[in-house]
Amino acid sequence: MKTLADLRAIKEKAKMEMATREQSAKYRISVAMGTCGIAAGARNVMSAILDEMSKRNIQDVHVTQTGCLGYCDQEPMVQVTGPHNNTITYGKVSPELARKIIAEHVQRDKVLADHVFK
Repeated sequence: MKTLADLRAIKEKAKMEMATREQSAKYRISVAMGTCGIAAGARNVMSAILDEMSKRNIQDVHVTQTGCLGYCDQEPMVQVTGPHNNTITYGKVSPELARKIIAEHVQRDKVLADHVFK
């Protein structure tokens, strides 16, 4: 890398690769990381999701964070968007529940109805 143009080319290539990965993801998971979510344990939930995906070698899922969803009493909240763009929102997610979401919802396409925020 010798010039600013080289750096810009690297940046554009990385952006295109990330966009391709996001589009090919079967599921998209968003963890609410507003201040209320963080105070309720969202960082531990995010860590559990990433750890469980690593243990199960899951690579077709895009994990991201979002801000407050407006239901502070339900934090930590996790949204799972499936292959048909249907979004399920889970409330009061613990790290253990986060692992179960990966095992059941993401791997087996089984919504955990008892934990869905309505």
